[in-house]
Amino acid sequence: MAMTKLSSKKKMRTTLFVTFLILICLLVRIGYIQLIQGGELSTLAYQQQTLDRNINPRRGTIYDATGDNILAVSSTVETVTVNPGNIAKEDKEKVAKKLSELFELDYEKTLKKVTKRSSIETIIKKVEKEKTDELRIWMEENNITSGINIDEDTKRYYPYSTLASQIIGFCGSDNQGLDGIEAKYDEQLKGKQGAIQRHTDARGKEIGTEGENYVSAIDGNDLVLTIDVTVQSIVEKYLKEACIDNVCTDGGNVIVMNPQNGDILAMATYPNYNLNSPYEAYTDELKGIWDSIEQAEKTKNLQAVWRNKAIADTYEPGSVFKLITASAAIEEGIVTDIDKEGEFTCTGGIEVAGVRIKCWRYYRPHGAESLRLALMNSCNPVFIGLGQKMGVTKYYEYLEKFKLLQKTGIDLPGEAGSIFLAKEKAGPVELATISFGQRFEITPIQLVTAVSAIANGGTSVQPRVVKEIIDSQTKEITEVPVKTNGTVISKETSEKVLSMMESVVSEGTGKNAKVAGYRIGGKTGTSEDGVNTNKYVTSFCGVAPIDNPQVVVLVTLYNPTGEGGHQRSEELQHL
Repeated sequence: MAMTKLSSKKKMRTTLFVTFLILICLLVRIGYIQLIQGGELSTLAYQQQTLDRNINPRRGTIYDATGDNILAVSSTVETVTVNPGNIAKEDKEKVAKKLSELFELDYEKTLKKVTKRSSIETIIKKVEKEKTDELRIWMEENNITSGINIDEDTKRYYPYSTLASQIIGFCGSDNQGLDGIEAKYDEQLKGKQGAIQRHTDARGKEIGTEGENYVSAIDGNDLVLTIDVTVQSIVEKYLKEACIDNVCTDGGNVIVMNPQNGDILAMATYPNYNLNSPYEAYTDELKGIWDSIEQAEKTKNLQAVWRNKAIADTYEPGSVFKLITASAAIEEGIVTDIDKEGEFTCTGGIEVAGVRIKCWRYYRPHGAESLRLALMNSCNPVFIGLGQKMGVTKYYEYLEKFKLLQKTGIDLPGEAGSIFLAKEKAGPVELATISFGQRFEITPIQLVTAVSAIANGGTSVQPRVVKEIIDSQTKEITEVPVKTNGTVISKETSEKVLSMMESVVSEGTGKNAKVAGYRIGGKTGTSEDGVNTNKYVTSFCGVAPIDNPQVVVLVTLYNPTGEGGHQRSEELQHL
């Protein structure tokens, strides 16, 4: 009897201990869930008990400089989503069949979405209202009142298709800017998403409409560019003709800049592409082989045409750069009278540190020249001599003043910097070649910006592509300020260089740029495109009108291989 009582007490103690141990474990588990996992589980519960659908804002419109021409706009389309838990089991196959037929989708993939255990699945984005209206009618005829959502969305559209494609850029499927202005000003353009929130029960069924919360989307701001549609159209037309006529294997580009305020009136690259279909073949040649080439090759071709060569690619400017050397020499007082006869003498070449650098017309030397005549003749030895008199330190000071040792800061993505030998490593030969535009690389936008400082009286102005931002809510206009970067040369020096540039066009190497009734100045240039590539770059930089410059135009053609070739102009033959 005593043994029985003892055994019962032992069992009771064991039971109590086990019970206590279980309680302790439960308390620890509850504490872990409450304190450690509380936040995460609350989020999961919210996601399970709500059906959130995003409302995409209307992306801001992009206008040209006049404000009348739309370059990019968002049109209204719709997005179709499903809440699988709210579609009756017997209707799932029927719904999947209709959705796949109507929107030309794969049936099996659509059925998988309709039957998936999730709160929401996207069926298709950015479809025209005509299609979604067909879906609405079908839903009404088949008495399907829940589980299929049709929400307003926006789709980016570019009315001018290919115009200014490398400047404007394009958007991805979620309306995010991927290139050009669309990418650079994405924060301004994209707006803020809204949402529709509806509470559901544990099984995913909607709990009436009283729990619905609607948060309005905020549309993106509008932009007004400095690009003028008329100027851009003209530039693109003639750039295309020039590239085709001269068989430019690597295309070309043109920049038109207002030197007074830095406004880019036009910036064109050839070839260009259709902004409404940026992932498709962009030339007739590519269209014929597009379906047969590998994806890697397609990507390579697309990235090449998306690239804005005017700001992203560097090149040797050649003799156009003599404008910089001339400006610095006049400013430093090395030349005081640009028309002094016999101040310089061309003997067909000049010796620098034991290396003889030839004039392009070494076979028939220019003889006695003034600085004006030297620029008209594009005589290398004269500009080498000017560089020697300034010296490396002083010359590099002017490279810095003209903002040629740094990026311009233009409001476009992907701007490259210049490639100069470090000042400490530049010797006599390197200084000589820099003086007439060889053996260093800059971008076309850097050269246009530097020449603009000469054209406007001596002030360095930062180039810009956007001049106004319009608030989508208040319609308030914010002007993008003109930015200047100090004085580079005096007005007197500017006037002398412009006068010489006019002579280059009227009587010198730039005669083809003459336009009756207008005073135009300019400078031609030709250089090698890399070392031992057997490719060349030809260019012309013009300023007009000379008495009050309003435009600086730089035309650059990459490897023209037509009958005229690159015309083997002066600096290519210095050897």
